[in-house]
Amino acid sequence: MKHFITILLAMYIISLGASAQQSYVPTEENLANRKEFQDMKFGVFIHWGIYSMMADGEWIMNNKNLNYEEYALLAQGFYPSEFSAAKWVSDVKASGAKYICITSRHHDGFSMFGTKQSPYNIVDATPFKRDVIKELAEECHKQDIKLHFYYSLLDWSRDDYFPIGRTGRGVGRTQNGEWETYHSFMLNQLTELLTNYGEIGAIWFDGMWDQPEDFDWKIREIYDHIHAIQPGCLIINNHHLAPIEGEDGQTFEKDLPGQNQSGYSSTATVGQLPLETCETMNRTWGYSITDKDYKSEKELIHYLIKAAGNNANLLMNVGPRPNGEFPDIAIERYNAIGKWLKEYGETIYETRGGFIAPRDWGVTTQKDNKLYVHILNLKDDFLYLPIIDKDIISVKRFIDEKPIQYIPADKGVLINLSEVPDEIDYVLEIDLL
Repeated sequence: MKHFITILLAMYIISLGASAQQSYVPTEENLANRKEFQDMKFGVFIHWGIYSMMADGEWIMNNKNLNYEEYALLAQGFYPSEFSAAKWVSDVKASGAKYICITSRHHDGFSMFGTKQSPYNIVDATPFKRDVIKELAEECHKQDIKLHFYYSLLDWSRDDYFPIGRTGRGVGRTQNGEWETYHSFMLNQLTELLTNYGEIGAIWFDGMWDQPEDFDWKIREIYDHIHAIQPGCLIINNHHLAPIEGEDGQTFEKDLPGQNQSGYSSTATVGQLPLETCETMNRTWGYSITDKDYKSEKELIHYLIKAAGNNANLLMNVGPRPNGEFPDIAIERYNAIGKWLKEYGETIYETRGGFIAPRDWGVTTQKDNKLYVHILNLKDDFLYLPIIDKDIISVKRFIDEKPIQYIPADKGVLINLSEVPDEIDYVLEIDLL
């Protein structure tokens, strides 16, 4: 009998190894979640941790070469007395965003949730003693906001993150760890995140760029582990590369898909997965007391529109203060976006990038037989649209349904706007047969 059990166990282990080599086939639940993710179009990114206390961005440990043991002492003073999950989620809903992605563990290695894998977390290492991720998860489920978890693949504080990567080289960390223990640590933390906080919309990885491209992260094992626990959970990885087997979405850091103005997307071919672009309101992701260089309301709304026109979501960041509050100006910006979406949300939510590719003057979005033309920067009062092989039923101004004149033109139509648009976004609604 023991011999039979041993054979069965061996066969099971072999089957596991074989299955790891098979192509990833997403479940129907996963595919439905991908569509829902594309429909949501707008999310709020939250970078928050003990680095917020230094008020100089989330990379301060690396940028200032702070000793990891001294840096860890920050946790003893971390007490975000003004943190309110209900207020956060209410502010997010007011912005018109449909999901939140929050840093569960950033590169500094500090966990913002009550993990059992290390005492270096907000419950065990701070006087606050509260699991803010748990409170946020409960409030997101209550207010119908999807919750995503950012999770760093690298760690500047653990000696089993070995070999040391491109970053965190000056923080005094030892180099005598075992990668296998770090890998197990990550899998165990991901298990906690996917079992203790209800349904999770996505795991959003970062940090793979810290090691050489041929480094074996055992990334497919990590992906399969996630999908085994929550098959519907999306996996998005900010690795700045083309999509990897097992992923469910593709993100672009500080860039629209197919662009590389930030320098992070030079090798990121636009794939067929749902797309997302993540961007900061000012210059930093984490809270910075000196960074007042916030983008204008118009710039942020335009970025949302351009993302949608490029068939992508926008994940717009906020770095909460160390006391747990969103900066006032960030709330103002979110409210402005929310106000605009109350009027024009139909042209953004549940749309896909229009069949007319982005132009200098703007972009198009599309839902079924409706084409929404978002005019952001037009120099005159005539607009040429290359609409061929499609019959136009009507052209009207979206906001008040005022009919707009158009005439056939070479391989398209010419639309007479009567005057040069000066709104943040002048939207035309074109009904097609």
